[in-house]
Amino acid sequence: MCGIAGWVDYDADLREERSTVEAMTASMAARGPDDEGVWLSPHAAIGHRRLAVIDIEGGIQPMVADDVVLTYSGEIYNYKELRAELTSAGRQFRTASDTEVVLQAYLEWGEASFERLNGMYAFAIWDGRADELLLVRDRLGIKPLFYYPLPTGMLFGSEPKAILANPLARRRVDSQGLCSLLTQIRTLGLTPFMDLFELRPGHYLKLARSGSSVHKYWELQARPHEDDLQTTISTTRELLEDIVARQLVSDVPLCMLLSGGLDSSALVALAQRSEGHPEDVRSFAVDFTFDAESLASDALELHNTADRPFAEEVAEHVGSVHESIMLDTEALLDPEARRAAVLAMDLPIHLADADISLHLLFRAIRGHSTVALSGEGADEVFGGYPWMHNKAVVDVPLFPWAVAMLQEGGGATSLVDMELAQRLGVLDYMMGQHAESIAEVPHLEDEAEDEHRMREITHQHLTRMLPNLLDRKDRMSMATGLEVRVPFCDHRLVEYVFNTPWAMKTADGREKSLLREATSDLLPQAVLERRKSGYPLTQDLRYDESLRAALRQIMDKPEEPIQPFLSGEEARAVLDETPTGVTFAERARLETALRLNMWLKEYEVELVDVALV
Repeated sequence: MCGIAGWVDYDADLREERSTVEAMTASMAARGPDDEGVWLSPHAAIGHRRLAVIDIEGGIQPMVADDVVLTYSGEIYNYKELRAELTSAGRQFRTASDTEVVLQAYLEWGEASFERLNGMYAFAIWDGRADELLLVRDRLGIKPLFYYPLPTGMLFGSEPKAILANPLARRRVDSQGLCSLLTQIRTLGLTPFMDLFELRPGHYLKLARSGSSVHKYWELQARPHEDDLQTTISTTRELLEDIVARQLVSDVPLCMLLSGGLDSSALVALAQRSEGHPEDVRSFAVDFTFDAESLASDALELHNTADRPFAEEVAEHVGSVHESIMLDTEALLDPEARRAAVLAMDLPIHLADADISLHLLFRAIRGHSTVALSGEGADEVFGGYPWMHNKAVVDVPLFPWAVAMLQEGGGATSLVDMELAQRLGVLDYMMGQHAESIAEVPHLEDEAEDEHRMREITHQHLTRMLPNLLDRKDRMSMATGLEVRVPFCDHRLVEYVFNTPWAMKTADGREKSLLREATSDLLPQAVLERRKSGYPLTQDLRYDESLRAALRQIMDKPEEPIQPFLSGEEARAVLDETPTGVTFAERARLETALRLNMWLKEYEVELVDVALV
């Protein structure tokens, strides 16, 4: 795992721009604490920060062969098979790294090599033979990649901060960008920053002197599912065993994230049984310390049972070496912790306090391991979210998670001045994004009505919700120098289960029936019967009181940049409340105001064509 950056300009000599390219690359030092490199030519400047995981000595980048330069971030899980095939074709290797496999694959097969890769990756190739740049991103969008077109070239990087470190990139945001921030619904391929784009998953970009073009090399397709239930269960198990075995390959210490839920528990059990697992599989969970008197009186919708007892039972059952990382409220309340989360994301996008605690968790794990496997993606793939099984949500023509948020008691925009929201077009933006997502869903002819609808719901989660969660996981982990792998996002598994009928995914009348059956022999009964429980939020009411106190300070300062966005009446009503319980929606709207205010100041954002008053 690494950070990549670069600059192409067909009308300049970039050999004179070393200091700027070094600054772009250095902005991602946390992504690659082990090494750095810069390669310069007249029209291309390529940077790389390395987190060494495979072939510690040999995988140095940027990597050059036959006038082709590669800067690469990620892991290719089938690199050994590709290496063997390339060797048979006459390709010679100098290293044992997967990086060189990507480079030699491009030299052998060109752009057709991209669809041969199985893994999580974002990379850039400067082909000096044709003076062309290629940017490539993995199928599910596990690894991030951004670009900023210039009149005679392009900037690119693993994170916006790398691009924004170049003085040619402007930090401008228009009304559409604000709508995406306030709703936390992204327009695919865009970012809130004007002219700063995100390469879509399963796509590659090609830049030549004549211009640029974006190409799709993978997308979810609808195919008939011919297997019966038992065959589907066994095929799912076989896929999971192969995926986990491949993702255990590492030349540095590796661990598992274990919550005691079905997803992470299944991965830990599969890892422990895999022939390639480390001698002692290590697992980590997160938990919170707080005074009993400040404990919330009601449970969160998505976190209804404590993780620690289940995680410890799984660890004992499978034999992993387990540790719970304990986080106290003071750590979560530290203003620098919130700032670190915003700077890691480059945007005020959040999941209440979950990203702050995730950052702290990863920082603690990094003291023991360099690589971790996580259960991210299982809910989207197997149908695990409670709202997927709620007809009152499914029947609403809006993103299901947004409907669930509204039903819980509000949304991130509920503190925003309603007149401003109307001027920005927040509602039209949300409806437009939903309509666009529905139009992209593939269907089979004569598909039953319920299967038709659930295919839409699943596709929306895989293409609109999952990328946000993967982005958060990547940013919070890489900000601490930890590589997190996500086995449930292997494209083979995603393709297979996407086309599995909803009736099979709920065969036992519950969420994730298929995953439960495929791993039922591996896990304790208590875990198999446990209700869906999301990543934990602290239930210490002092956290919520601190959010109100911070917002109260902002409301007393007219110069704060968030002021024009807020409805004073709504904000004061919230401040006058005495919290007696914790809800995700309540935290989300408070966090949105606080983080947006911080982000507008930290990033010196220029608002364009936005009438705030």
